Amino acid sequence: MKEKKIYSKEHELYLKKCRKHAIIVWVSRVGLLALLLGLWELVTACGWVDPFIMSSPSRIAKTIGSLYHEGTLFYHIGVTLGETIAGFLIAVVLGVSIALALWWSETLRKVLEPYIVVLNALPKIALGPLIIIWFGTGSKAIIFMTVLVGLIVAIMHMLAAFCATDKNKLLLMRSMGASKWQILQKLVIPSALPAFTSMLKVAVGMAWIGSIMGEYIVSKAGLGYLIVYGGQVFKLDLVMSATFLLCLLAAGMYFLVVLLEKILVKNTEN
Repeated sequence: MKEKKIYSKEHELYLKKCRKHAIIVWVSRVGLLALLLGLWELVTACGWVDPFIMSSPSRIAKTIGSLYHEGTLFYHIGVTLGETIAGFLIAVVLGVSIALALWWSETLRKVLEPYIVVLNALPKIALGPLIIIWFGTGSKAIIFMTVLVGLIVAIMHMLAAFCATDKNKLLLMRSMGASKWQILQKLVIPSALPAFTSMLKVAVGMAWIGSIMGEYIVSKAGLGYLIVYGGQVFKLDLVMSATFLLCLLAAGMYFLVVLLEKILVKNTEN
């Protein structure tokens, strides 16, 4: 049977204050969003701004409803979400693996570091024509673009975290005869967990940038395709609707990363 934790009166008051603050923050967030949407609807309904140019929450809801009734809403969402998640996972796994290899070999790190910096500065959209030639016009090209955008960021974040391990702790483990593998497993990786979750938060945004960038270039379906198509035929309600859905999906992925961060922190403390 799980034992009930007993806290002091002062600690109970502190926890109550923290819960109250969290509720205030969430209510404020929802209230601010409702206020912005209400103002947006008001200025378009009153004719202060042309709704053809700015759209409105009601028009966006109507457009999303039309996509749902046409049976294409979840198809386009599924295409973009699948490409984004695939590119995100590949970029994270490759990025962490390469960062570990660069930490392991100082010589390799010194050789490749300038090239990583240059690749990070390279505008990835410039490789669009080459990506089409290499991978065609399907999902493979979009996933590759997503990986390309997020990979270097993941490498640089994790390499900096691995190299920032406490020097005194490294010296202590070496003096006790620990192997490099033991140092990596027992010290370097655990100390880099906060940086790992921080990198995931950045990588989520980069993954969405990469997938939408790829869909701008080669897609035949997906939310990026809807944005491009809507812009070409001046269906700005469609553009705004696809953008709104992108915001929801990106926020959902971000909060999943935040949840993972809480789980990792809780397991580390235990």
